[in-house]
Amino acid sequence: MLQRDVDRHIAGERKKAMRIRETIVVEGRDDTAAIRAAVDAVTIETHGYGIREEVWEILQRAYESTGLIIFTDPDSAGERIRRRLTDRFPKAMQAFLDQAEAAKDGDIGIENASPEAIRRALQRARGPVDFSTVSGGEDAHTMTAPGGAGTDSVPASGDAEPITIKDMDRWGLNGTPGAAQQRRALGQELGIGTASCKTFLRRLNHFGISREKVEATLNVSVPWQ
Repeated sequence: MLQRDVDRHIAGERKKAMRIRETIVVEGRDDTAAIRAAVDAVTIETHGYGIREEVWEILQRAYESTGLIIFTDPDSAGERIRRRLTDRFPKAMQAFLDQAEAAKDGDIGIENASPEAIRRALQRARGPVDFSTVSGGEDAHTMTAPGGAGTDSVPASGDAEPITIKDMDRWGLNGTPGAAQQRRALGQELGIGTASCKTFLRRLNHFGISREKVEATLNVSVPWQ
């Protein structure tokens, strides 16, 4: 058997090994092709920001049955579509790619990402945490990603206060020359993408990522004030 045949066989086995039960929301047909080259999944395409009513209806049915993973391009247009979808489907899971993983010849999009990068992003997909319902006990707050890996829970101590802009400042994620690069590196490790300080802070709280997890990932020790 030729090496290329071996590689195709391995890729095929990996694809079969990772089946996504949720419906993945992408922007276009090329994104769907890239997703299906990486995993076994069903997709719905928004075809841009101007989502047609019939597409909204399909999305609603999928949201209520299989659940949704919102997986838009890591650019400003993709972020606007993500916000619009999240407003409509607040309990949807979210998957993110780093721009470097989705860039090719000046174009940024999921269709440019490797199957490995797409699988990694989907394995790290996160769902929202409702802080108003948190009362302590780590197991009660752990959310499971479609790939089977649990996401980070809020602190087991029951301290469910959201991360604040003051925390962002102290961690060097805001107001310093290297803040954007720091957010990008952290977002890549946590699987929440990169964004402006305000959007990044909202994502940390939306996904219930604890202060301890942020500090451990940044490898810093911040004295509480």
